Amino acid sequence: MTAASKTPLLDLVRTPQDLRLLKPEQLRQLADELRTETIDAVSVTGGHLGAGLGVVELTVALHYIFQTPDDRLIWDVGHQCYPHKILTGRRDRIRTLRMGGGLSGFTKRSESDYDPFGAGHSSTSISAGLGMAVARDLKGRKNHVVAVIGDGAMSAGMAYEAMNNAGSANSKLVVILNDNDMSIAPPVGAMSAYLSRLISSKPYLSLRHLAKEIADQLPRPLRNAARRAEEYARGMVTGGTLFEELGFYYIGPIDGHNLDHLLPVLQNVRDADDDKPVLIHVVTKKGKGYAPAEASADKLHAVAKFDVVTGAQAKPKSNAPTYTRVFANALIAEAEADPAVVAVTAAMPSGTGLDLFGQRFPDRCFDVGIAEQHAVTFAAGMATEGLKPFCAVYSTFLQRAYDQVVHDVVLQHLPVRFALDRAGLVGADGATHAGAFDVAYLGCLPDIILMAAADEVELMHMVATSAAIDDRASALRYPRGEGVGLELPERGEILPIGKGRIVQEGTKIAILSYGTRLAEARKAAAELAARGLSTTVADARFAKPLDEDLVRRLALNHEVLITVEEGSVGGFGSFVLQYLASAGLLDGGLKIRPMVLPDQFLDHEAPAKQYELAGLAARHIVATALQALGIEAAAARA
Repeated sequence: MTAASKTPLLDLVRTPQDLRLLKPEQLRQLADELRTETIDAVSVTGGHLGAGLGVVELTVALHYIFQTPDDRLIWDVGHQCYPHKILTGRRDRIRTLRMGGGLSGFTKRSESDYDPFGAGHSSTSISAGLGMAVARDLKGRKNHVVAVIGDGAMSAGMAYEAMNNAGSANSKLVVILNDNDMSIAPPVGAMSAYLSRLISSKPYLSLRHLAKEIADQLPRPLRNAARRAEEYARGMVTGGTLFEELGFYYIGPIDGHNLDHLLPVLQNVRDADDDKPVLIHVVTKKGKGYAPAEASADKLHAVAKFDVVTGAQAKPKSNAPTYTRVFANALIAEAEADPAVVAVTAAMPSGTGLDLFGQRFPDRCFDVGIAEQHAVTFAAGMATEGLKPFCAVYSTFLQRAYDQVVHDVVLQHLPVRFALDRAGLVGADGATHAGAFDVAYLGCLPDIILMAAADEVELMHMVATSAAIDDRASALRYPRGEGVGLELPERGEILPIGKGRIVQEGTKIAILSYGTRLAEARKAAAELAARGLSTTVADARFAKPLDEDLVRRLALNHEVLITVEEGSVGGFGSFVLQYLASAGLLDGGLKIRPMVLPDQFLDHEAPAKQYELAGLAARHIVATALQALGIEAAAARA
């Protein structure tokens, strides 16, 4: 049976305008078909599954009640948007998710008018939504703004900063708290649904408004007492006191999988005349409607291609462990030897490998939620007391805590160790998750040590080195994916700070690599050698402090010096150029060519193809060397 034959109602819906032609009693079947289509599509492409399955009914209800795209619908963090994409004119491309030239795995403004705000990092929706609502009011428009934020994203301080601002802004904004994991809600049933419909209805809101007008005529003490009594009474029945204190009108909790509950509440909120921001507390279940996703411990949050019947994922087998696992095992080895070693992550225990560390040392592993700023300063506090904190975070997520890195760690010379996973390009997750900037944004800070692992053994050495650094901050970076297959030691060795290594000796061309482009540098050297061009390959290991003796040696003894890194301009190559210029080593005719990521955001694609597009593969290194020598590539081949 084909997918189309299983989705007769969904086949009628290309856009939300088509959806709104259906009768309310047809929406249950449509939601079931949408869930089937989502499962089938992700089984082909891989991607985020559990979160999207949990918001199928909510997605249908939102597009049915609100006039999207004129009404703005913002998804936070964005990985739950696959059903939304299917309903908004992108079903014919849904099986290109996260593939080169295909749909993004997150919302993306350039992809559709139904994506008013791009996402990839979390906890931005309320701030963006409030900005849209204020702009709407200033322009005299009447459209609605709805922000859907997952409970995990509500752990970030930015969400509460936005709510605090929204509560006093007098701009109508609808925030939907998708409570799918934190279990902050009491049981959801008929009584809860009835109360939610009641307190969101026009008669109740009109009565509440009338009571407020009457109370306004009372003396201030009585007026304040009446307001507090009403909020307290409603808070006792429904919960939501925190949101009320932030200035939101709280409704819920309601069953996010029951359309009979969702539709009337959303309609009441849509039609309300009150300008006060509203928070609707919706309880959903990750992986809803797909047994393997419901049963799995992590709700099949992110998956490779999989078998729809069994849920078994078709993950490619590799003889080499991932860098993430190598880091985890290396950190465990350090912690076995030193009880002061502790680990901190911001809602990414499995993504950073700290789930393994936590299994071994549950009392020394701390997941602080989606709160990178807090994670950094929390680690700084532990460092002041003599612990050795490793703050494991994706390179792109550390950007969110830059002030804390500067002010709370580096300025105070605190030995926090930053383990930067997903350094460089990351493939299917695209530009939002690529780690392109950490060398540049950390390298400008005084007295910080920066390392980049060339392979998995080097990563183990750098974990050991970081653990031994006790007088300043340090950061080590490593990519997503598997290592090169080297035999691993039991424990890493402590490296001499600021010293690189020569991998192979040559005389004419020098390639100085920082990070895992070293393998491509060696391939390039072999091709150059085949053309009679003797080439040195060096692994810098450190960007800061820079191995100036190594750089000087390469500059003085070679005609061409090429630096290669998996980062933006302003990083390792810039440090090398700064040193060479300051030391007067550019005056003797040295041809230096820094190779960095291009000055653009690269869309999702297979990692190898991304590096081809970025111009950082072996053939590009060869072409750079030949160009520097004035040798045309075609002539050299002849």
